[in-house]
Amino acid sequence: MSLTIATWNINSVRLRIANVERYLKMRKPDVLCLQETKCPDEFFPHAAFEKLGYVHRFVQGMKSYNGVAIVSKVPFSGTNIHHRCGKEDCRHIEVALDIGDDPILLDNLYIPAGGDIPDPALNVKFAHKLDFYREMAGWYADRKPKPRARKGLRRIAVGDLNVAPLEHDVWSHKQLLKIVSHTPVEVELFGRLEASLDWIDVPRQFVPADKKLYSWWSYRNNDWRASNRGRRLDHILASPALRSAILSHHIDVNLRDWELTSDHVPVSATFEV
Repeated sequence: MSLTIATWNINSVRLRIANVERYLKMRKPDVLCLQETKCPDEFFPHAAFEKLGYVHRFVQGMKSYNGVAIVSKVPFSGTNIHHRCGKEDCRHIEVALDIGDDPILLDNLYIPAGGDIPDPALNVKFAHKLDFYREMAGWYADRKPKPRARKGLRRIAVGDLNVAPLEHDVWSHKQLLKIVSHTPVEVELFGRLEASLDWIDVPRQFVPADKKLYSWWSYRNNDWRASNRGRRLDHILASPALRSAILSHHIDVNLRDWELTSDHVPVSATFEV
């Protein structure tokens, strides 16, 4: 079967629910992972997703900040909420998609943005971000399947990881080296995370590393399309067992023009599972 998973930092699911509905009707992904929902669980707009056939939902939210959600047409089980760095701030949930004898483990992540000052000694938000990356790398390394394992090999991690790791994941590598999201320490920790489970960077399987690729454009740019000062902050990573299953990816750049838009656009990937 074909499985399409999309990820989108929606920047308030209730505020932008009309855009979410429009996107789901247009693209019809099997699974949508949302970040920065900014919505306590009791106020999550379940009815809108139910109406569109996303009858399986797992949410973890809080008032005004953060929040993650997985809405799916595919049944899932084994739901988990993971608290990171000693905080309960709604940044990582996990489900097991019930596909075949070996479920696909799916992580939805919203890694801290890190504030504006790229110095952990001066900026606790940046220190939190670095600690989060270190903790995630260790956590995935502990879950690396044994060589002869028959199950637990299929895993996908998506979300707003808030790092643009490659030179052409930002509009100007030179100018952003000292800007949070593209500093050398963040790029190094992103690499450590990738290595922890031998992750495959799905979009970069289709777009060479020397080509520009973005998923975020600042609200501060009056004409974001003309300036095109973007960054690739939203990612889809797949475990090696899924390499041959990767069919395609898509970044919905044009959604950045929608009314009441998020500063992020959806990123999706399709697998033959």
